[in-house]
Amino acid sequence: MHRNIHTSKYKCTECSKCCQSSSKLARHRRSHSGEKPFECTFCNKRFKMAGHLATHSRIHSGEKPYKCHVCDKAFSESGHLNNHVRLHTGNKPYKCSLCNKSFSYSSSLQQHKQRIHSNRRPYYCPYCGKLFKTNTELQLHVRVHTGAKPYSCRHCSERFTWRDQLKTHLLKSHNEGIWLTCRICQKKFSHSGSLKDHLRRHENVKPYVCSECPKRFCTAAEVKQHQPTHLNYKRFCCGLCNKYFARRYTVKKHFKRCSDIVGFSDV
Repeated sequence: MHRNIHTSKYKCTECSKCCQSSSKLARHRRSHSGEKPFECTFCNKRFKMAGHLATHSRIHSGEKPYKCHVCDKAFSESGHLNNHVRLHTGNKPYKCSLCNKSFSYSSSLQQHKQRIHSNRRPYYCPYCGKLFKTNTELQLHVRVHTGAKPYSCRHCSERFTWRDQLKTHLLKSHNEGIWLTCRICQKKFSHSGSLKDHLRRHENVKPYVCSECPKRFCTAAEVKQHQPTHLNYKRFCCGLCNKYFARRYTVKKHFKRCSDIVGFSDV
């Protein structure tokens, strides 16, 4: 009976947890003592459990006993196989409690919450002082200041700041890669992110919500463009009449009209 578990004589003196056998109690006590009796013969790393050592040893042996039944790809851990299978099934068990967007992996959900819903920005640009939510975003931003172009074309001398720029270049200039086609209007895209944003407009899906008002948007970029309306901060100035605007595209539209009025040609 379940009650016997709680009346067991194998009880931890540290936390009062009851175990069904002396061996299970011994394994449990290692969580308090930090004892790691199982040592890897290849790299001398130590583990609390024999099972953890067996899993680690596959790194050295190359053994991959867990095989995908769809594509035969093999993995060293069952958890990695379970994650991989979602690529085939499309299963997304992790749902954001704020916008109901679903994800295949818990790590993707945590990144989504940090990037989209959190206002915390602990990463600081040493060049301009701009703050970022993740270190990855900061490292990408720094390229704007340094001019770094880490992505080079294998066919020509062109170099690019962003991976997507290289992918687009390979498609357009060297016919390398596969265009992604919208199933509704047949428009073509060079990378999946742009296609996903495009499909949301067909389906009228707006997962991005302004933190200041209930207004919703198809993309994160649209939220970013919208948010200055709540700050009453106008940083874009017309060079002809010195009038200020909150959004870049608004000042561009104004400048075109203003240039016509004062007699300048279109820009």
